Amino acid sequence: MEFIHELPTWPNLNWDEAKISPLVANVCRQQGVLIGRMSTYGFSARQEAMLKALTEETVKSSAIEGEVLNADAVRSSIARRLKLHVAGVSQKPDRNVDRVVAMMIDATSHYENPLTADRLFQWHTDLFPGVRSSTDAFPVGAWRDDKEGPMQVISGAVGREKVHYEAPAAEKIEGEIARFLAWFNETTDEEWVLRAGVAHFWFVTIHPFADGNGRITRAITEMALARSDQRSQRFYSMSSQILEERATYYQMLEQTQRGTTDITGWLSWFLECLGRAIAKAGSLTEGALEQEKFWRAIDARGITLNERQRKMLKKMLGGLKGNVTTSKWSDIVDCSQRTAYTDIEALVKAGILKDNEAGGRSTSYSLADIA
Repeated sequence: MEFIHELPTWPNLNWDEAKISPLVANVCRQQGVLIGRMSTYGFSARQEAMLKALTEETVKSSAIEGEVLNADAVRSSIARRLKLHVAGVSQKPDRNVDRVVAMMIDATSHYENPLTADRLFQWHTDLFPGVRSSTDAFPVGAWRDDKEGPMQVISGAVGREKVHYEAPAAEKIEGEIARFLAWFNETTDEEWVLRAGVAHFWFVTIHPFADGNGRITRAITEMALARSDQRSQRFYSMSSQILEERATYYQMLEQTQRGTTDITGWLSWFLECLGRAIAKAGSLTEGALEQEKFWRAIDARGITLNERQRKMLKKMLGGLKGNVTTSKWSDIVDCSQRTAYTDIEALVKAGILKDNEAGGRSTSYSLADIA
């Protein structure tokens, strides 16, 4: 059976409107409800929700490919780049994380700008800041060259390999990308949530780079979704949901790569997955609202906090795992246990923290209800 890009009708992708239209309408409704809800939140709550969503998107998109990014470093990098005034932001940038974040910020903050080959090359360079295209194993900031053979997705032992997918040959990439970019940048009345699904499948099918195709595909998807929302502020993470459904994600991509140019099955899954991602955003936005109420209550009481206290409270509000003890406090904010005890006692007296029931050497603390 031929791969989809080998068909004479490629890339004229098509789908069953009767099946897809209700899914598009449902996702657009969910987007409208979420954006409407966020419009009732204060500025700081919206900032926190956006920071959480962008951090999730960046971290989880890399995790899909098996790459682990430090979530705190990603959060800090996003906050610095977007000039968000939030607590617990490190002032020490991580070069590798900063470059990955740069790609995501460019895709979402400048979603209205045309997508070009040069822009894709910059994103690819951002993903591999330590790789020199002239001397290292694969070209960076350039299309793949297939010097090591065709681009294939393979599984199985040596001699018994199974080819799940083979991408278009390197010499076809420029033409394939030109058609894709012309389509992506055209003015259209078509819903961008639908075009996000088409763009995701189309670009990953071309697989134009030697590495990093998945992460760039998802950045393009985020760019299309920002166009759908008509705003750079992101309040949900598609990649988080894809990571949860990773097995089905790859299964749907592989299944759609063979057969016809009808991608109804893929679009149905994509739109339903997107709907689940938006639904889960409720917990992110609700958490942001709770944090806003918390900080407002502190301000209303005229309580002055030092940076260590702000950092720890931010982490506790964000769902820090395990009980907070003087030892954990001192480890996280890098201070002595005596200083940690002083910080904690001040917060207990102010009614911000409370002692948990167990006392003695096992004393631990949790947030009090101050809102």
